[in-house]
Amino acid sequence: MARVWQQPFLNVFRHFKVDEWKRSTKEGDVAAVTDKTLKCTVYRVRGAVSASNYIQLPKTSTQSLGLTGRYLYVLFRPLPAKHFVIHLDVSTEDSQVIRVSFSNLFKEFKSTATWLQFPFICEAGTPREGVAFPGARWTCLQLDLHDILLVYLQRCYSHLKGVRLCASMLVRSLYTSDLCFDPAITVAEARRSKLPVTPIPREMAFPVPKGESWHDRYVHIRFPSGSSHVPSELVQKSGFPPEAAGRVPRLLPSPGACSKPARDSRARVVQKHDPTASRWATSMPRPLPEVSVSCERSEVSRVVGPSDCIQEPSAWVEATDEHASGDGLHVSACQPTVEPVAPEDTAPHGPPGGKQSLPEAALGKKRFQQRSFLPDPILRLKGVIGFGGHSTKWALWAPDGAAVVYPCHAVVVALRVETREQRLFLGHTDKVSALALDGSSSLLASAQARPHSMLRLWDFQTGSCLALFRSPVHTISSLRMASCGRGSVRLWRLRGGALRSCAVDLGEHHTLEFTDLAFGPAQNGHTLYVCSRSGHILEIDHQRMAVRHARRLLPLQRPRGPLAPKRTFSSGPGIAINSLSVSRSACAVGSEDGYLRLWPLDFSSVLLEAEHEGPVSSVRVSPGGLRVLSTTSSGHLGFLDVPSQEYRLLVRSHTAPVLALATERSRGQLATVSQDCTVRVWDLATLQQLYDFTSPEEAPRAVAFHPTQPTFFCGFSSGAVRSFSLEAAEVLVEHRCHRGAITGLAASPDGRFLFSACSRGALAQYHSGAPRCRVLRVAANVVCQEACPSSSILAVSEDSCLLAFVGPSKYTVSIVDTASLDELLRVNVSALDLAGSCLDSAVALCFGPSPPSHLLVSTSSNTIAVLDARSGHVVRELSCGNPAACASLALSADGRFLLTAAERAVRLWDYAMQAGLSCQVYIGHSEPVRAVAFTPDQQQLLSVGDAIFLWDILVPREGWSPGSVQGAPGPPPTCEAGPGAGELEGVAAGARGAPRQVSESPPMLPPQPGLCAGPPEDFDDRSRGPEDLHQASGPSVLVQKEAGRAGDGACGVTGGPWDLGRRPHPCGWPSACSTVGARARRPARPNSYRHFTARYKASSPAQGLSLPPAGDEWLRLKAVVGYNGNGRTNLVWSPDTGFFAYTCGCLVVVEDLHSGAQQHWLGHPEEISTLALSHDAQVLASASGQSGAASRCQIRLWDVPRGSCRQLLSHHDTAVQALAFSLDDRLLITLGDCGDGTLALWSTATCELLSSTRLPEPVHGMAFSPWHTGELACVGQGILTLQLLWGQAGDVSLQAHREPVPEELGGCELSSLCYGAAPLLYCGSNEGQVCVWDTRAGCCFLAWEADEGEIGVLLCSGTWLVSGSNTRRLRLWAVGAVPELRRRGSGARSSSVFLERELTLDGAVVSAVFHDSMDMGVVGTTAGTLWYISWAEGTSTRLISGHRSKVNEVAFSPDESHCATCSDDGSVRVWCVASTELLIQFQVLSQSCLCLAWSPQSCGCPEEQHVAAGYSDGTLRVFSIPRSAVELKMYPHTAAITALAFSADGQTIVSGDKDGLVAVSHLRTGMTFRVLSDHRGAPICTLQSTRKECGDFGAEGTDLWLAASGDQRVSVWASDWLRDHCELVDWLSFPAPSLAEVVLAAPWAQGPRPPPCTVPPQVPSCLPPSLAAFCPWDPALLVCAGLGVSPEVAFYSLRQKQVVEKIPLPFFAVSMSLSSGAHLVAIGFSERMVRLLDCASGTVQDFAGHDDSVQLCRFAPSAQLLFTAAHSEILVWEVTGH
Repeated sequence: MARVWQQPFLNVFRHFKVDEWKRSTKEGDVAAVTDKTLKCTVYRVRGAVSASNYIQLPKTSTQSLGLTGRYLYVLFRPLPAKHFVIHLDVSTEDSQVIRVSFSNLFKEFKSTATWLQFPFICEAGTPREGVAFPGARWTCLQLDLHDILLVYLQRCYSHLKGVRLCASMLVRSLYTSDLCFDPAITVAEARRSKLPVTPIPREMAFPVPKGESWHDRYVHIRFPSGSSHVPSELVQKSGFPPEAAGRVPRLLPSPGACSKPARDSRARVVQKHDPTASRWATSMPRPLPEVSVSCERSEVSRVVGPSDCIQEPSAWVEATDEHASGDGLHVSACQPTVEPVAPEDTAPHGPPGGKQSLPEAALGKKRFQQRSFLPDPILRLKGVIGFGGHSTKWALWAPDGAAVVYPCHAVVVALRVETREQRLFLGHTDKVSALALDGSSSLLASAQARPHSMLRLWDFQTGSCLALFRSPVHTISSLRMASCGRGSVRLWRLRGGALRSCAVDLGEHHTLEFTDLAFGPAQNGHTLYVCSRSGHILEIDHQRMAVRHARRLLPLQRPRGPLAPKRTFSSGPGIAINSLSVSRSACAVGSEDGYLRLWPLDFSSVLLEAEHEGPVSSVRVSPGGLRVLSTTSSGHLGFLDVPSQEYRLLVRSHTAPVLALATERSRGQLATVSQDCTVRVWDLATLQQLYDFTSPEEAPRAVAFHPTQPTFFCGFSSGAVRSFSLEAAEVLVEHRCHRGAITGLAASPDGRFLFSACSRGALAQYHSGAPRCRVLRVAANVVCQEACPSSSILAVSEDSCLLAFVGPSKYTVSIVDTASLDELLRVNVSALDLAGSCLDSAVALCFGPSPPSHLLVSTSSNTIAVLDARSGHVVRELSCGNPAACASLALSADGRFLLTAAERAVRLWDYAMQAGLSCQVYIGHSEPVRAVAFTPDQQQLLSVGDAIFLWDILVPREGWSPGSVQGAPGPPPTCEAGPGAGELEGVAAGARGAPRQVSESPPMLPPQPGLCAGPPEDFDDRSRGPEDLHQASGPSVLVQKEAGRAGDGACGVTGGPWDLGRRPHPCGWPSACSTVGARARRPARPNSYRHFTARYKASSPAQGLSLPPAGDEWLRLKAVVGYNGNGRTNLVWSPDTGFFAYTCGCLVVVEDLHSGAQQHWLGHPEEISTLALSHDAQVLASASGQSGAASRCQIRLWDVPRGSCRQLLSHHDTAVQALAFSLDDRLLITLGDCGDGTLALWSTATCELLSSTRLPEPVHGMAFSPWHTGELACVGQGILTLQLLWGQAGDVSLQAHREPVPEELGGCELSSLCYGAAPLLYCGSNEGQVCVWDTRAGCCFLAWEADEGEIGVLLCSGTWLVSGSNTRRLRLWAVGAVPELRRRGSGARSSSVFLERELTLDGAVVSAVFHDSMDMGVVGTTAGTLWYISWAEGTSTRLISGHRSKVNEVAFSPDESHCATCSDDGSVRVWCVASTELLIQFQVLSQSCLCLAWSPQSCGCPEEQHVAAGYSDGTLRVFSIPRSAVELKMYPHTAAITALAFSADGQTIVSGDKDGLVAVSHLRTGMTFRVLSDHRGAPICTLQSTRKECGDFGAEGTDLWLAASGDQRVSVWASDWLRDHCELVDWLSFPAPSLAEVVLAAPWAQGPRPPPCTVPPQVPSCLPPSLAAFCPWDPALLVCAGLGVSPEVAFYSLRQKQVVEKIPLPFFAVSMSLSSGAHLVAIGFSERMVRLLDCASGTVQDFAGHDDSVQLCRFAPSAQLLFTAAHSEILVWEVTGH
């Protein structure tokens, strides 16, 4: 009852009668005054000393307020230019009193066990930082006392004991409540607007004059933030007018890691820029200002607060701001350094009070952001490597069976099984101990076990945390509750608000220790299965509370005979069972002997058995019952696929903390060592384990990769240092020169030396340049013997000249020469902090990039000293602020970012800032972070401790290129490509005129084509500087011109997007050029939809086809239905000649736009990516991807008039992204995709390769200049203009000129381009902007917002410009005024670019071609549609349309005039057979249509035609074709419907589903009147019904129908549905094949080897379906195909009851159709071929043309046409000769 009187809120001043001062006290200058703003009495507390002027409640410290409200509301206003302090004494549940203080006196967050100090800084940039500004407003400070204690001290809040309000402030009152009020919403407003918030009570509300906004007058600060709608990574602030930006008081503490107090003392900066400068108006051109324009910087408010960016929302301050949405609110952490801030860094750049123009404001904002640490957050957790933590028993299936949910220490991971994509749930502060998912896949519950225990409730789809509970939870159960333990099984239920239990009578089993339990399926009644450590499995009837059956798992006894007995349940010593899971038909058991066993529910014999590397800790059966998830105590997570009997391993992990890591540059690998005595090598791209080295006798301590060789080194606790080969997976050499445990390993970047240190103080030097590493020197007593094993205890400089280590004592750091180990410098670290109370010791070391040569030393006093490695002087000193010392640190290759690790937090610092160091803090580890590192590509970083975390750095490359950082190394020298290539590995642009040479290739090494020549083995250029570079012989190479300095003759290369801004090779050579393996590693795919990605195909083309002789083909390809929306620029049209072509799969389709007649050009083995038509329309170029690992892409040149292939070209490795002909059609340029990265130039006359250049960055588009034959433009992270230079010998070289994207456009990339009127070049960006470039001046002078998404297509002719984007929009722009704007230059201020027309299509625009007048054209979209566009009429008309996804079925109308198709995209489409035009489309969202059937003509009403379609959710829809509407919707199945058939009279529908059930339903009523379960357990593949007299087969009925299921069973039935009669006529079962037979006959089915199993290896998971059909030319024959002992077609006689004929096939059939005319059978194979079999003569013909498995073959009723389908493409063949 103590809380009731305080509800709903309590006015503390009124309750304790502050005006009487009897229950409270005042000290100093405290007076009651009237405030003009609030128009009421407030209390003014002022004075020079805050501690002497205050209001205190209660009167004495021995008393207690006893206020239990969760929220404390302080209504106050800081006095101008004064400080204030608020002290709160809060009592915890264990009677501990914690003081929580808020003040603008505090400079940083501090924490002890009994005191929390939070800084409250009102304004930044004032002389007295933190002092309230003159315009301070009344503030509602809302404090969540519960979360403050829980987050920062992990204590439970009990009540508020006391409050002290110290000078200087005005305070109205204090309020407590359990409700979270919104102070800006009154009760009347909430009722009127029906807002879902709790309005502020009238008594607490601030007055708001009519017509004004609450946010314009007051400030609301909520701390910590618990609002679900506030992003946890942003701190939003209260609303205020634009002129007040930066003047709002802020409150932001620093919780750090939440496991211990006093984690951090970092501060945060909230930057708020002028809202007017944040965005330009949509579709309005904005001229670009000059870079030299001066601008005024917006005022910035500075706040101090938490530095943990990845944190629970309850740990943040929330403040609402109506004006701040979208205005560029950024959060970073700031810590001042010892260097003073320069005056020019804080002074405005413009006149005081000056108003900025729009471009100037934008430029000012951009310039200011470069000084700040942006973006915030700058890191995003991409993935984790690990499993378990608290235990390895928790892993769950998502309800859809597509994902697995499991804990990785404090992180919950949702892993998609097929793609291995991870979704991470972050928020727990310790190891997750239990998980549970609800059945609807909407809620996820997770619990952590460590005190204080927390349970979190998540939205599983979005990943947001919905609720937080405190409860000691170790198991999370469902509504049906049961529990088990030692000797007890209890059932629970909730009745009358009380949880009651009842024990099961176990009888003789009452002494067992039970480990797991599971409820049985619904059809088994009231069954509960319980397992025990003694191997018992009990079946319990939980309704009768008694044991029904008891069984026991026994070890297999040694066989006495030739055969081992079956494993059974009986008495004897049992195998401990750790977990069990039950499905509808089986029980999965995981045991201590490492086996996963699958039993039937009667436990008669084991069905499947899989052996693991360790004890199985848990098993879970998937919702569909076809997969069994298993986890092991050795950290493995995988699943057994029951149909294919194949085991897939999903996760491997260390089972103990990770001690150290090392990264490899060329292959993208990561090596880790752990306390579990293993060394593991991982693939950074896939996060999968590659190698595992185990050493049970000695623990590994340190690891390092060799920079150039495929080896790595590992140091062990025994003192051994071993070299491992990654190619042979074995130990190469072992050295035992150390007597103590290895504490550090480091390899020199040039690969010559390896260094190791041990706990006895010895330092060893090895020669690692040779294949077998050997010891050179061992120095004793030079390394600190007190150092802990760390990857940062040794450090080698980037030039491989210096070695630094901690020693001889922990107070000194020594720097020696790497070659001789001569000591060069010794620095006493303890003397750095003379004012400290204790001596400083060195903890970790790291060299910075050189020059300059800096050494970073982390000390025990939480500072990082930056030393000059040559002189030992302190260059700068960085204060970390966290209580724990930095255990590991790393500096990025460009010197921009510093990465540190302390306790459980990872900090990323803006190291390039000189005036003040900013950092961001990230948590997620549940144990201390042992090591951190940047990945070799510098785009990600790694942190290891309890698990391996991979973080993405969210900074575009151009934002932090090496050349942009002061003191960072320049780009490495370029190297020359080999003959034929003639150019550089990395292309850089040069000034106009003769190109300058910036590097040389060693003449003694002949370069190879396509690869850069590396230096000789003994080559050493460490002393070479820029002044040593001189002109080299050979072809001219490219130099880069710095933007804005054309013609200045500078030879230096800046870090732009097109230079070699990568980390230099140890010898000065680009790392991408040093080895062949470096090129083989494909870079990440750019985030641009313009890049072609071939659809994944599990099939491969067949070899050795039986192709028919020319002119004697039985099939002729008549038409192709569909357009490949996956291609890019795969559409060409010549309005002059009328030539029109597009691609569908691997075919080039040439179509007459008037008659619709098609020609089909075959030849490509794979999907065609792009097309290009010569300007004279005589040559068509097409490109397809590689058809195998050893093959290259095909480029075919077609003779358009003849329709034949003229030449086949091959050069690119992965895929061709774009093709283009030169203006005179003499040259063809081909651009490889991001995995290939080459630009090839071909002669169209001789078809020879003239030049090949490898580009360092992805290119999104290219085009030849229409004015200059030899000029080419490419776009990506800038514009690269290439000029072709012809040599005297006919060779071609490229001279490049690069212009970066203007800074005013933001961090966008250019994705498309087209030339306009001379000299204009239009470019589209991935952020929807169109910019116009003057190619003569080399500058961009105009840009406007043209779309909201990426612009992928640009076309220009005359005064019109067409843009197409991934937002499905096609827009027409009037650009006639742009040439005039070019003459005005950068001073142009015009809105003369108009949007004339806009059309919205059905997908992203990937191809477009228009008439020169731009009034009409054809556009292709990703939806597989070609549209005819008429701008004059403003209309879009479908020309070509196809399915987006896999086509599953084709059905014909009885008169063959129409056909219907269905697809995985959920659509049913009705086509005209004669013209293949789309007539009707029925679309069902979020479902796949798997089968359909057309009603027969004999349905009583011939004019009524119906199409029945079955869907993946078990629904059956009947569509009326004449009415184009859905006529009936039924639910005959609970699983996906896989087959359909109409009865002969059309009144009955027979449907089969995925579970093997066959349902019979009435068409008129929709009622299901019969269900057949004979095929239960296997999906129904085929249903066919025909009208036949069944008397000849010994049965009665009017219909004869069959059903074939996936287990090679076929049933034949006779039925008369009007009399409800159905009987079985025949049953066929075909034998299953052996694995060897399947592999030999079907190479497409080969897959990875399963783990050791006791059952024999099974057939692959992608099994062919069971096919069966009635023979049209013999009613008594049944034709069957599918999986069997051998690939064949079997003819079964229903009269003779036997197979009468078998015809062998080359592969297993996946589709089949029988002709009703001739004796022809069409068979489709997974090998992308169709075979036509003449059963009369036994002859065959094979036909190609598909680019994937032919999953569908259907003859038309007249047998004149054959429809085949591969994925989404439909081919229509005309049957000839029969």
